[in-house]
Amino acid sequence: MYIKPLCLLLYIGSCLANVDDTSVLPEGFVDATQRSTHTNNWAVLVDASRFWFNYRHVANVLSIYRSVKRLGIPDSQIILMIADDMACNPRNPRPGQVYNNANQHLNVYGDDVEVDYRGYEVTVENFVRLLTGRTQNGTARSKKLLSDAGSNVLIYLTGHGGDGFLKFQDSEEITSQELADGIQQMWEKKRYNELFFMVDTCQAASLYEKFTSPNVLAVASSLVGEDSLSHHVDPSIGVYMIDRYTFYALEFLEKVQPFSKRTIGDFLQVCPKRVCISTVGVRKDLYRRDPNKVLITDFFGAIRPTRVSTDRINVTLANEDDFIVSTAVSKKPSFRIIIEPQFPTKFFQLRKLRSM
Repeated sequence: MYIKPLCLLLYIGSCLANVDDTSVLPEGFVDATQRSTHTNNWAVLVDASRFWFNYRHVANVLSIYRSVKRLGIPDSQIILMIADDMACNPRNPRPGQVYNNANQHLNVYGDDVEVDYRGYEVTVENFVRLLTGRTQNGTARSKKLLSDAGSNVLIYLTGHGGDGFLKFQDSEEITSQELADGIQQMWEKKRYNELFFMVDTCQAASLYEKFTSPNVLAVASSLVGEDSLSHHVDPSIGVYMIDRYTFYALEFLEKVQPFSKRTIGDFLQVCPKRVCISTVGVRKDLYRRDPNKVLITDFFGAIRPTRVSTDRINVTLANEDDFIVSTAVSKKPSFRIIIEPQFPTKFFQLRKLRSM
């Protein structure tokens, strides 16, 4: 027996109408709000401070940059803003290198770092223009946040702040109201699906107090009235290497792999007060999902299943019969769903054999 598409829809509708109210729906339908609906990932990473004694802030942002890039977000979807180039600072005893710990086992300013806004380009105006998509004419594509309604956006800020503001270049400030207005414009212009706001500065929680936009999850390294402290100093350089909150956040992220089941809920607990000294602030009343069911890679990674095919695929439908669904038990359906593995190793093995 064959059922035409319209008949099939009517049939399904009549079946649903007769379903007993006590029936239990599949978990996938009940828990639909806990599944990610995003299609791409973007990261905006900002170090807003200058001067050599703020070395740790550059190390903070470069360390987060390394983590999101390792987990799959490409440079084309990362906007990196660094107010002072510590790698080329004349006081740096290791030119071209930046480290985030005194052991100096990892140079976070490697050959593959792409800085989009450098030095005096890191201003409040440029940052707000970036978020809202109001960049000036002639701005390079690599300096634009080209996110859309399907984008999960990570915003990370580090520097010196106070109650309701974050300093830029030690000469201007962005206020919590300006941040809230910028994110509201992003929402109204459909520039994000979900947004994770992460800030490491003194009195950091004050920066998310004015937020009203939907689907925003925020975490701050300190509450209002608290300082956010640095972690440790390197005597050979004479400055602090990294801030406490970012240090423990990185310790967590370094253990995360692209297919990890670790969640945002786990991440929100990485720095208890006994190690952070300050109290980590979290705001989740604007967020529609349970952070304990949201994968950390929904914001810090960007791995998507890819199907590799060498065959020609006809994506057009010849006629209406292509829509026909067979309900006969003895007959197999004329289509099948193919779920490809994340890395198609068989395909590459086949290519290797052919080349031999």
